[in-house]
Amino acid sequence: MPSFAYTAYTQEGDKVSGSVTAVNEREALSVLTGKSLYPLEVAPQEKRVLWRGRRIKGQTMAVFYGQLAGLLRSGVPLLRSLSVLREQAADERLKMILAEIHQQVEDGASLAEAMARFPKAFTEMSINMVRAGGEGGFLEEALERVAAFTEQQEDLKARTAGAMAYPAFLAVAGTVIVTVLIVFFVPKFEELFAQLRERGELPALTIGLLGFSRFLQSWGLVMLLVGLVVGVLAMAQMRSDRGRYLVDFWKLKLPLLGAVFRNLAVARFCRVLGTLLRNGVPILRSLEISREATGNRILSEAIETASENVTAGESLATPLKASGHFPPTVIEMIVVAEESNTLEKVLVETADQLERQTARRLDLAVRLLEPILLLVLAGCVLLVVIALLVPVIKMSSAI
Repeated sequence: MPSFAYTAYTQEGDKVSGSVTAVNEREALSVLTGKSLYPLEVAPQEKRVLWRGRRIKGQTMAVFYGQLAGLLRSGVPLLRSLSVLREQAADERLKMILAEIHQQVEDGASLAEAMARFPKAFTEMSINMVRAGGEGGFLEEALERVAAFTEQQEDLKARTAGAMAYPAFLAVAGTVIVTVLIVFFVPKFEELFAQLRERGELPALTIGLLGFSRFLQSWGLVMLLVGLVVGVLAMAQMRSDRGRYLVDFWKLKLPLLGAVFRNLAVARFCRVLGTLLRNGVPILRSLEISREATGNRILSEAIETASENVTAGESLATPLKASGHFPPTVIEMIVVAEESNTLEKVLVETADQLERQTARRLDLAVRLLEPILLLVLAGCVLLVVIALLVPVIKMSSAI
């Protein structure tokens, strides 16, 4: 009798893994249900995860969800819909995945079970929403909501990246321009200022600039290599648990952008939790998934505490407020929503408001960053010009 590996949630909301022996997947699911477990993933142990490649683009997945929902709503059977989408898929990875999903569904697995074997293609949120939709008889609606959510998140990421592109370009261009000036242009004045240096009449600013230029000429490549090594080591450290924790902590403390990072993370939490609850996913499982969706370990800890509160039958808002990382308006809206039993609706509305506020705040931050960077660049160039011009004026007045 084959063994099936599984990942499931307990009634308390804890995530557990293990294996069971059963004739087929359906029997394995029945065994887990009998143990009061909520299966997230069940598969033969030797082929539990079938895809470990790079994640498929979110926009591609949004189109897939929307097209699948449209076909099912038009009355096309699931297997036929998967075949049609597989044939139409432009992404070869998605085409391969859909072929595997088609085979699994044909063998008796549900759509959510088949999707769960491809964690790099389908998020936990989408899998759980599809599972809830399949079990509740509203699969088309669940797929449409997943499509809308995925597209909205991709649009938000694109707007954020687009807003930061110009300031990043200014920072890089400014650094290159100033470095080229100091390394290649300033040394040409060394001989010209030799007599002033001998007489001790060379300004301190000019002496410092010439010294810095010589230093960069002699040690510039070494500094670049050291910087690369430090960068690689820092990236490796950032991948550790402690490194990620520190990065997430300081992201929230950044001037101008700290509030943007916080609001984006809180908006993701509210939208994922609200969307899952709206689709009938139990609140403990929804909290577990939305906790990971924040992308910030500081906020994730606060949500984990909130999950423990909910397990004990207490309020969701209290530990979130105690963490100090959630905006007061969000806390108040959650309190009112819990009292009026409209949590899923209010959470989605809160996410909409936060994203609009974040867009305005990000726009303001970018508008402030651009002149600041331009002023810094202009200031550096002006210092170089002054450092070179003052000795020239002294020399010309002495003639």
